[in-house]
Amino acid sequence: MKRKIVYLINPISGTVKKEGLKELIEKETNAQQIPYEIVATNALGNYDFLKDKIVEEKITDVVMVGGDGTVNQVVGSLKHVSAHFGIIPVGSGNGLARAANIPLKPKEALQLVFTGKAKKTDAFLINNQFSCMLSGIGFDAQVAHDFATKASRGLLTYTTQSLINFFKAHPYQFEIVLDNFSFYSDAFFISIANSNQFGNNFTIAPAASLNDGLLDIVVVQKMNKAKLPFAILKQIRGNNKLQGLVDNIVNKSVLYFQTPSLIIRNLKHAPFHIDGEPKETADEFKIEILKDCFELIQA
Repeated sequence: MKRKIVYLINPISGTVKKEGLKELIEKETNAQQIPYEIVATNALGNYDFLKDKIVEEKITDVVMVGGDGTVNQVVGSLKHVSAHFGIIPVGSGNGLARAANIPLKPKEALQLVFTGKAKKTDAFLINNQFSCMLSGIGFDAQVAHDFATKASRGLLTYTTQSLINFFKAHPYQFEIVLDNFSFYSDAFFISIANSNQFGNNFTIAPAASLNDGLLDIVVVQKMNKAKLPFAILKQIRGNNKLQGLVDNIVNKSVLYFQTPSLIIRNLKHAPFHIDGEPKETADEFKIEILKDCFELIQA
């Protein structure tokens, strides 16, 4: 099948300067003799105009040049079209690209667009809002809210905001409802993950798969704050094994389990983010997996 690519470039994502990216895309795609068009992303995340274009012009691939926020907006808008999706990761964290083993160097990522294979990839809905990677409630969401206000993006800024919020962090009250089972938890944060990480190789859900039909849930429960970094480090290193069912709730610092759906009742209005982008919080979050939601070009 003859390919035709639309590149969507986010001019403000991440820390990578965009000068030269357009020229690189033009040079490499011309060398492949693949028809293409370059379009700028828009701040509203409205890509309805592309739906008809994809059908009418027989576009086969939509390649997103940006970070996780750009990927969320584009795939969320176009997930029902037949095109394959590619990523040239130039965002702050690039969590989905890292989870899919997409190279972080633009030229290598572009070559993968030409040679990689499109694989079915899950996503999920949280109160009918689309998430392609990881959403969170609590401490990490507060970091995302503060990070979004900073003029400078990148790992240093994110780390700084994380440290500032660590000293102010406190647990929130949640009720977590699964099939035929529910429990309460005072927790610093809850991560709902399809990808295995926040970004920047911060692997919060080591066992997560992009296409297993399951969400990885990580609940970092109330504990002495001096122990909190060590508990998170243990989770990052994969030392916390998946639980078949949520057991020993009282005795575990971090709960780690999988489920295709759940409800989280947010009893103290903890802050909330979707794929690293701050969102308005809610009293309750209804969450469900979207199995084989879109096709992502991977190695």
